Amino acid sequence: MDNITASELAGFGVGTLLLCATIAAPKIDSFISASQRSSLGMCKRCGDLRLIACSTCRGIGAVKANGPIRFDLLDDVLQTLGGSGSDARTTRCTKCQAKGHFPCPDCSAS
Repeated sequence: MDNITASELAGFGVGTLLLCATIAAPKIDSFISASQRSSLGMCKRCGDLRLIACSTCRGIGAVKANGPIRFDLLDDVLQTLGGSGSDARTTRCTKCQAKGHFPCPDCSAS
């Protein structure tokens, strides 16, 4: 890596900006949606649904037996396409008691 050209340096800069934007996108989205909800007079957390999805099972009520995150891409694709994939067992989510959601703490208090 003797000399770095200007186009390579620009590529690194653009890649860095895209990575930062990807990481920050969920936080920016939640900030904008909370401000929109408050301007409409709705609950900032749940949008007057009075329920919040479980962060562990993402509202499904079950997690994979090996944990919430697995990197078996082929199995996930096969299950999505309707195939059997491997027999990945699911267990009940212990955080939400397999309901998939919690009552909103802001709405439930009032």
